[in-house]
Amino acid sequence: MLGPNGAGKSSFISMMIGLTEPSSGAAYVQGQDIRTHMKAIYTNMGVCPQHDLLWESLTGREHLLFYGRLKNLQGSALTKAVEESLKVLNLFYGGVADKQAGKYSGGMKRRLSVAISLIGDPKVVYMDEPSTGLDPASRNCLWNAIRLAKQDRAIILTTHSMEEAEALCDRLGIFVDGRLQCVGNPKELKGRYGGTYVFTMTTSSDHEKDVENMVQRLTPNANKIYHLSGTQKFELPKEDVKIANIFQAVEVAKRNFTVFAWGLSDTTLEDVFIKVAREARAFDTLS
Repeated sequence: MLGPNGAGKSSFISMMIGLTEPSSGAAYVQGQDIRTHMKAIYTNMGVCPQHDLLWESLTGREHLLFYGRLKNLQGSALTKAVEESLKVLNLFYGGVADKQAGKYSGGMKRRLSVAISLIGDPKVVYMDEPSTGLDPASRNCLWNAIRLAKQDRAIILTTHSMEEAEALCDRLGIFVDGRLQCVGNPKELKGRYGGTYVFTMTTSSDHEKDVENMVQRLTPNANKIYHLSGTQKFELPKEDVKIANIFQAVEVAKRNFTVFAWGLSDTTLEDVFIKVAREARAFDTLS
């Protein structure tokens, strides 16, 4: 799930895991109503909250042993599950597993929280911004663990990172102002809300009008979406322009004035996110 701050992502998870009582509507997990069968749902559910909830005096291994027992793991099955979790999340070697959580770095605490959510083989797992505060190496380790874990369970994940969403998610939902505005895989959403190239050019402010005129000659349906200190960004409908014509127009422009930088890109997930959020808020304003 993607969404701006305050969109309702964490509130949604709080309702789904039983921390907040829904004011209306219904939701079901494996056919069981969250309003009446939460105790049964807990046995097949894992949660990685937005903020780490750990006992600083317990080790990483002790955390996983505790939560594993809550999921009815015992004996050798419990020991095996704990060791596998520690290895997958890179918390096993170098004595890290038996170090108190209070001495963990922020990234290590985050990885332990993810390991806790996956212990006991839950069929539904909620992860609220799991990669927050991780360095690139730890983030890739976490992503690999999530990719492996999602093969035989449903993982509902919230994030602000478009890169993370594209790397991990089979389906994306965009939340704005407490409502789910759209759902689909990244390719579908780009096709539905994209359909444009994004053209960017940076010149001196004296030649901003020249850039606008050049873009208008390429297509009168161009839409300016960004303008700051000589840098302008336009959406160009794909059906109106050919990439070769854009390159030719840029070469002509370079002969007439100085072009500091320019670029052409396909619609990104970030473009989709901004467009959906903007349209949703504009609709709410009109309503």
